[in-house]
Amino acid sequence: MPASASRPDGGGGAASTRTVGAAGGGATASAAAPAAASQPGRAVGAPPVETAAPQATGSDAAPAAGAGDAGAPAPGPTPAAASQRDRGAAATAPHPPNGTGPDAAPEVSPQVPDTDTPAGPTRRLFVSRVVAGAAAAAAVGTVGYGTYGVLRGPKVKRVTVPLAKLPRAAHGYRIAVVSDVHLGPVLGRGFAQKVVDTINATQPDLIAVVGDLVDGSVKDLGPAAAPLAQLRARHGSYFVTGNHEYFSGAEQWVEEVRRLGITPLENARREMPYFDLAGVNDVAGEDEGQGPDFAKALGDRDTARACVLLAHQPVQIQDAVEHGVDLQLSGHTHGGQLWPGNLIASGANPTLAGLDRYGDTQLYVSRGAGAWGPPTRVGAPSDITLIELASRQA
Repeated sequence: MPASASRPDGGGGAASTRTVGAAGGGATASAAAPAAASQPGRAVGAPPVETAAPQATGSDAAPAAGAGDAGAPAPGPTPAAASQRDRGAAATAPHPPNGTGPDAAPEVSPQVPDTDTPAGPTRRLFVSRVVAGAAAAAAVGTVGYGTYGVLRGPKVKRVTVPLAKLPRAAHGYRIAVVSDVHLGPVLGRGFAQKVVDTINATQPDLIAVVGDLVDGSVKDLGPAAAPLAQLRARHGSYFVTGNHEYFSGAEQWVEEVRRLGITPLENARREMPYFDLAGVNDVAGEDEGQGPDFAKALGDRDTARACVLLAHQPVQIQDAVEHGVDLQLSGHTHGGQLWPGNLIASGANPTLAGLDRYGDTQLYVSRGAGAWGPPTRVGAPSDITLIELASRQA
């Protein structure tokens, strides 16, 4: 096909548009004359240049390769053109999935707490405070309950004690044993009234007050002890001194309890209808020349009769065994009252509380009705014991 050219009027000598037919190599291209003239090594009027579409424009445009340049190496893209091409390709390329690709940020794994890591100082401090608070609350609660137990008054404890020499007629004989009342500034007249009412409610045949009745002088505590005059038993009430009586004026208290209707047994013995009842002073009286005298209390008695001995401290049991006593009634230990008193009392006494046997002699130790020092008992509740004697002939 013949080529056609269009030139502007005036014939400036440069072709503005040129169409190449199929005879020129089967491609059609159009190029601006200034662009063709600016190609290096090409003369004016040379065959037109075939351009690729789209054609780069601007100062960074690369020379286009024509059909007439066959066999000549095509000039490579300039750095600027390559950069532009890469940007275009990146813009049109499909985006990779999130988190992939060369520019993706490194994947961060979620933080999983290490369960094997030891507890830090803050946690240990919290746990220690919780434990300490719980221990303090338990201690306060325990002491509070122990104090309430003392102030409300002693409970009655019933114990049956068989005696070989006790006649059949005495089977079921009741002895109310009360020790360690410890009347004082805290446990006063109201407490003494509770003790008296509790004892009388058991309807005993005999009442045995085995020491440590008071912690103070008759002058200070006489009114507090006044309810003791209301004690009632078929065969009377009897009293022996404890170590605290010798701290408070024992002679005055012996006279005071006698005035209240209670019979003191100062190293003495009484023949009851079915057995002998004896009492000895406390060992603390030795410093005043008024210590226990077992020979005086038991030396000339009829050993065929059963014998019940009132002695404040359990340590006096060995003398009781030597004198053929059948049953010794004691107090003094408070059953330990509270820790560490229980450890001390256990080490200093042959029996801490309850009924025990030493040879042919039985020993019963009451925990006591009151408390000494703090009016609190823990693990050793106060009691008044009702001893029921049993005859083996019954």
